[in-house]
Amino acid sequence: MATLQSTHPVFPVPDVAATAAWYRDRLGFRVVEYLDAAEPHVCLYRDGIEIVLTSAPGVPVVPHRERYGFGYDAYVITDDAAGLHAELLAAGVRVVRAPGLTDYGNVDLVLEDVDGRWLGCGIKVRARD
Repeated sequence: MATLQSTHPVFPVPDVAATAAWYRDRLGFRVVEYLDAAEPHVCLYRDGIEIVLTSAPGVPVVPHRERYGFGYDAYVITDDAAGLHAELLAAGVRVVRAPGLTDYGNVDLVLEDVDGRWLGCGIKVRARD
């Protein structure tokens, strides 16, 4: 059976340049543009994470919590939620929930990006019984 290795969330955004700049300036992502590709997009890279931005001008972003009543739009694994929390606060990022232990055994935090998406960031620390 094939092994799945990683995932790259794809975010349609109303303004690719503005969203890419926010991820670069606030979260430290490297921006690589593929705007001349058959399907124009921008890739954001930081550590082992890649986020793909596609252009959806005039289409409002509806975060999962609004569309479905709960949930994050992406979840990023980090081994240092407290360190990430300090970094986010210093960069002026809106932290929706500070680091803490969830009822499903993760230590995580939640941030809100420039388009209103919630990104959970954390790691499993306790297996479910």
